[in-house]
Amino acid sequence: MPVFLHNPHSVLATLETRPQDVFEIRLPGGKLSETWEAVRTEAESIGIPIGEPQPRNRKSSRDSGRATLTEAVVKERDPLPIDRILSSEVTEGLYLALDGVQDPQNLGSIFRSAAFFGVRGVILTRDRAAPVSQTVYDVSSGGVERVPFSAETNLSRALDTAKERGLWILGTSEHADTSIGEITLDRPWLLVLGNEESGVRRLTLERCDQVCTIPSVGAVTSLNVAVAAGILLSSLTR
Repeated sequence: MPVFLHNPHSVLATLETRPQDVFEIRLPGGKLSETWEAVRTEAESIGIPIGEPQPRNRKSSRDSGRATLTEAVVKERDPLPIDRILSSEVTEGLYLALDGVQDPQNLGSIFRSAAFFGVRGVILTRDRAAPVSQTVYDVSSGGVERVPFSAETNLSRALDTAKERGLWILGTSEHADTSIGEITLDRPWLLVLGNEESGVRRLTLERCDQVCTIPSVGAVTSLNVAVAAGILLSSLTR
């Protein structure tokens, strides 16, 4: 199934990692941004068709009529089996699992942070979670292309597999007593982030080797999950 990407950074990442899955680039005439020009150059160099933008209905309180969109038409990236995400024995690196993140903007931001901090794989849940949609691709700014991911129906079983492969499971909760700064970096971690409203589920927390929090020093005691992801990943790669 094709997705329509409107972030040129996402398009460039797709051209670089799986050009065979880019069906068409649609560009208007006239001057383009520097990044879209880079998309054009790369697409032309590998023979990807360049077409005319197609009008779409606008859905905005400020706009009416039809909009012409600069975009790329690409094949969705398929999730990998968990055995492809986790090698037979993991001795280093950082991995991530998401326990029911439902907002595609958050999911895209988390993928972007994961790519920035060198996360080696992301485990997603299939049920009650945001799919890897067009919004996720664009918000991730190429992160979806750079980080392998799996989609699991049973996260608890996936965490058991991760433990068998040598990973230590680090849960997150605003109620935890251990600060992220106290977590040692002498082992490969799989960080688990939870749902925007309810956090990591109890059954998931029970499978964690440790549970940590980001300590608040201000009046607000919780963070958006995507913001928290960036802070936690930064701390674990410090």
